Amino acid sequence: MSNLENTKAQMRKGVLEYCILSIIGQGEAYPSEIITNMKDAKLIIVEGTLYPLLTRLKNAGLLTYRWEESQSGPPRKYYKLTQIGTEFLKELSGTWNELSNAVKLTTNNPHKS
Repeated sequence: MSNLENTKAQMRKGVLEYCILSIIGQGEAYPSEIITNMKDAKLIIVEGTLYPLLTRLKNAGLLTYRWEESQSGPPRKYYKLTQIGTEFLKELSGTWNELSNAVKLTTNNPHKS
């Protein structure tokens, strides 16, 4: 993998957790809904990446889930934020906004020497 490709991959990995928590923070979400939301935002994520991440977030106490029967197949696991997850997302949002503003200021600086 080239340096550029590696850097791009690392940047994407860094924002996936935040995006997934944000999607679930808008209301309960089923994994395929999360994948669709991410694809719509041009952030491609596959099940092999999503499921371990959801498990890690659940084990960290940020998510909980419930099973719901489905008319079209097996029961579905719907994820939602715990109270700790809600607080974590709020803190993460603040950090993201600060970081995003800092990056914009740094990369759009007209005072280059």
